[in-house]
Amino acid sequence: MDYLNHFLWILVSCAFFKMCSWITKSSHANLPPGPVSLPSIGNLFQLGKKPHKSLTRLAEIYGPLMSLKLGSITAVVISSSTIAKEIFQKHDQSISSRIVLDAVKVCDHHNTSMIWLPVSPQWKNLRKLANSLIFAPQKLDSDQHLRQQKLNDLICHVRGSASSGSVVDIGQVAYTTALNLLSNTFFSVDLAGFSSDFDSTFEAAIRGVMTEVSKPNFSDYFPILRFLDLQGYRRRMKNHFGVLHEIFDRIIDQKLLSQPEERSNSRDILDMILDPCTDGIKLERHEIRAILMDFFSAGIDTASSTIEWAMAELIRNPSKMKKAQQELSNIISKDRPIEEKDITRLPYLQAIVKETLRLHPPAPLLVPHKAEIDVKFHDFVIPKGTQVLVNFWAIGRDPTMWKEPTSFQPERFLSLNIDYKGQDFEFIPFGSGRRMCPGLPLAHRMVHSMLGSLLQSFDWKLENGLNARDLDMEEEFGITLVKAKGLQAIPITRL
Repeated sequence: MDYLNHFLWILVSCAFFKMCSWITKSSHANLPPGPVSLPSIGNLFQLGKKPHKSLTRLAEIYGPLMSLKLGSITAVVISSSTIAKEIFQKHDQSISSRIVLDAVKVCDHHNTSMIWLPVSPQWKNLRKLANSLIFAPQKLDSDQHLRQQKLNDLICHVRGSASSGSVVDIGQVAYTTALNLLSNTFFSVDLAGFSSDFDSTFEAAIRGVMTEVSKPNFSDYFPILRFLDLQGYRRRMKNHFGVLHEIFDRIIDQKLLSQPEERSNSRDILDMILDPCTDGIKLERHEIRAILMDFFSAGIDTASSTIEWAMAELIRNPSKMKKAQQELSNIISKDRPIEEKDITRLPYLQAIVKETLRLHPPAPLLVPHKAEIDVKFHDFVIPKGTQVLVNFWAIGRDPTMWKEPTSFQPERFLSLNIDYKGQDFEFIPFGSGRRMCPGLPLAHRMVHSMLGSLLQSFDWKLENGLNARDLDMEEEFGITLVKAKGLQAIPITRL
């Protein structure tokens, strides 16, 4: 948070102290325990720049079920797998709504977005569309050749850097590849490129959206002041949405103007959505734009950050990188690139991805839930309208659940029958219950195939003789947990 934001917090808190002081008085005396809150601002300043860590420390004092006051918002934080399991299994429906960020209300996005809609007939129809069409196994299988081409592009680009001995920004190439993997799955076109002269308008707009929703917004904690848009998030978000809507409209119009036989030949996801003969799919233009916004904004950062964290951990642990490369050599022919069908035969590669997600979850607090009704839980009440946060970062590092929890040890998952499909509550990086991430099937394929490709074809070293153990592993908190300093490494072609 910059100095201007600090100033705004203090100035407005003082100015509205008397007007807002009643908000801080909870109508429920039996909230879960938590730190004492200040008038008007509550516990906001206790969050700091890395709320996942701050909340973990507070949970050590007040317990794995803890309440806080964030401005005028009451929040309950869950920091143990036992509590998470109980609340998702017994009260999933009651906490299935969302507290909608002010920034995503521009263009009425929240009224058509699967991410932000409450559980409703409209939301259920969109979720059904995602499960039965967009991310159905048979559809993903049929589109694999499109994603394989993008993996080939990635390897060709990195091979050029290996030939010249130049450094690769792993986070950036992973981001570009993830974007094109998605765009080819949805549209059969590239929307980003590795060359500097490629039009990066779409990429810049998507990054802009994620940047705006990742920052603390005064309007989210004090809704009474939303109309002021004090920090300008809504104004900037409207510009980003405008760029993305224009690009989506252009692609949709091109599809609609193309000949039917052309569309039947490509048959990507957008073709199927636009096809009036596809059963059960009748989306208006603004609904199509919203679903595209959801998957591009949610899918690219999470996949690319996971790749970057995995590569950073492997460079710091060269013996584990060698073990993964040896598995790839043993299972896959040296001259054949990794394919999505190979993933199930690569247990150590899968273990690396799981361990990366445990240590560096893309969404450390998942996507916040909201209580639809008063929820009686243990001896407490979670009041209607309360924000419910699950601190998976804390759960993934719980020393009572994980041996040497801060160490990168993929081997632990070779002997554990644990997956990230929402049923093993000590490992829920994609959430659980009805609001679990619907894009998991595609993310699973994208992350494993990208990481496997980078390991299969290249060895990696840090530039300027930097010792791998000195690699900066600091985090930067946001909707997605990213490396504070991007990973730069030099590829060496494997013979």
